[in-house]
Amino acid sequence: MAVKIRLTRLGRRHRPFFRINAVDSRTPRDGKILEKLGHYDPLEKDPNKQIVLNRERTEHWLDKGATPSDAASQILLRQGIKHKYAEEQAARRAKAKGIARAKGKLFTKAEKVAVQKQAEAAEEQAKAAEEKAKADAAAREKAGAEAEEKAAAQEKAKAKAKAEEKAKAEAEVAEEKAEAKPEAPAVEEEGEAKPEEAEAEVETPAAEETVGAEAPVEQEKEQPKPEQKAQAKEESENNAKAAAETAPLQEPEAQQEAEKDSAPSEETDKGEKN
Repeated sequence: MAVKIRLTRLGRRHRPFFRINAVDSRTPRDGKILEKLGHYDPLEKDPNKQIVLNRERTEHWLDKGATPSDAASQILLRQGIKHKYAEEQAARRAKAKGIARAKGKLFTKAEKVAVQKQAEAAEEQAKAAEEKAKADAAAREKAGAEAEEKAAAQEKAKAKAKAEEKAKAEAEVAEEKAEAKPEAPAVEEEGEAKPEEAEAEVETPAAEETVGAEAPVEQEKEQPKPEQKAQAKEESENNAKAAAETAPLQEPEAQQEAEKDSAPSEETDKGEKN
């Protein structure tokens, strides 16, 4: 007869209570027991009172070849009762664990939970790294856009400054040209006036000589009329005034020549009057 040491569940719902019995391996769960060895109360707060076990009778049945179940074996080990079945079970477990590790598989639930946690942590790290990379890329793009905008603004400012400088230079050149234009006609007028004055100076001595030469002949022939005398005088005065207006700064020699030219004309007028 094969004897097994196993647990029998008692109590009510949500309040379990287990008895540790030695039974025939062919007996059903709630069948006849051979001997009661103790009990196990998982809801007991005191750890020393959770397990109550008859140590002598348990070792007696183990010596006779009784095989404990997995749960009963764990309870016996917690009470410090070593048995052959526990050692065999540990050897089988170690062998199965080695095979699983060799195949790269997980063996215990704790290992599965640990691996799952590691995978979740790695996934979170990957997500964080991806978000960080996206944020860095967005920051770089933003910085690049700001740099481009800044460069464009600087270029616009430079172009505007250059345009303003160019417009200012053109305005200055235009002003210089506008200032130079009125001076050029004045110089031309002065240049034109000087030849006229020279011609007048050349003509006046010749006219005076001819007048001086013809005066005795005319006096001999007939005396000029007073109206003609006054007209000639007015013309000479007007010529002198025009010469003075066009060339206010004459050289001393030109002034002396003009005075000499005016003196003979006055003498001729006096002679005609006489």
